[in-house]
Amino acid sequence: MSKTLVQPIGQKRLTNVAVVRLKKHGNRFEIACYKNKVLSWRSRIEKDIDEVLQSHTVYSNVSKGILAKSKDLMAAFGTDDQTKICLEILEKGELQVAGKEREAQLCSQFRDIATIVMQKTINPETKHPYTISMIERLMHEIHFAVDPHSNSKKQALEVIRQLQEKFPIKRSPMRLRITISPESLSSILEKLGTWHGDIVAKEESGSRVSVVCELDPSLFRECDGLVRTLQGRLELLSVSVHAEGDTSVDRYDEFNEDILPSMPKEVSEASIGQLSERLEKQSVSKNKSSVGEVKQNKCNTCNALVGDAKQYREHFKSEWHKHNLKRKTMNLPPLSAEECLADVDLGASKEDLKEYSF
Repeated sequence: MSKTLVQPIGQKRLTNVAVVRLKKHGNRFEIACYKNKVLSWRSRIEKDIDEVLQSHTVYSNVSKGILAKSKDLMAAFGTDDQTKICLEILEKGELQVAGKEREAQLCSQFRDIATIVMQKTINPETKHPYTISMIERLMHEIHFAVDPHSNSKKQALEVIRQLQEKFPIKRSPMRLRITISPESLSSILEKLGTWHGDIVAKEESGSRVSVVCELDPSLFRECDGLVRTLQGRLELLSVSVHAEGDTSVDRYDEFNEDILPSMPKEVSEASIGQLSERLEKQSVSKNKSSVGEVKQNKCNTCNALVGDAKQYREHFKSEWHKHNLKRKTMNLPPLSAEECLADVDLGASKEDLKEYSF
């Protein structure tokens, strides 16, 4: 017996339907869900099963609409209660996604990893972070491939290690406050010198001395152990410290492929300075008024960058976006803002001619 899965009008087949599959007792069982709801259910955000399942029906093949046989359900689950079986498949089954959905997931995770890398790294010369677009290009340069089964933070740390082998980039230091007795101060200062830590401030308050310093994150555990040994206290003030003040981070956004040659693991300060100077000379800013902005939102319908979050929201209300949305439904390519204006004027002229024609 077969039954075709009824889907809402206007939705492409298997675009908004996610299949959760479970193989048990030599048979394959599938249920039809919404992908975003499956993830929400497993993270215990969504609690209404009716918001997760498209139907309380167990299939042997969702795409073909073939229902699972009752005897197979009894043999595998010991019951023919469809809802109970759906719950078990939902918890233990494997989420199946289409090729485009998988590609979208990988692109999203790639962006997340690049964002983490940007937040945790700086240019050794300027002490400022690179832009997100620059980090993404460097990741493509080292041919980084996303592992969908691995944590984004873990992969970001691996990316930083690989980038340090070829490009002038380093982990941004964390800012710590160390509170100890005056007798132990010399030991701490000596160790900070060994670790190449920067002392930001030093204060004395009664019988205790407070030292604010910036240190490489990889040395945190060792520093914490030393402070505990000296019976002091360690406070984490900032996980990632970037240089204060204005900086033209967009100057690193545009560069030619030959600007960033492969570099040895130990990059000299002179090499870093030369590379930064070449980047500054070669770069061409697309919009001088956008200096300091890290993120530019892109409208896929209009195939154009539309600025920050506020401008992005306003863009969706514009006639330009609405016109391109109509063209998209007719499988026509998007127009630029100027082309869109000309096309609308042309359409208005044709309507006027129709109105006055006899």
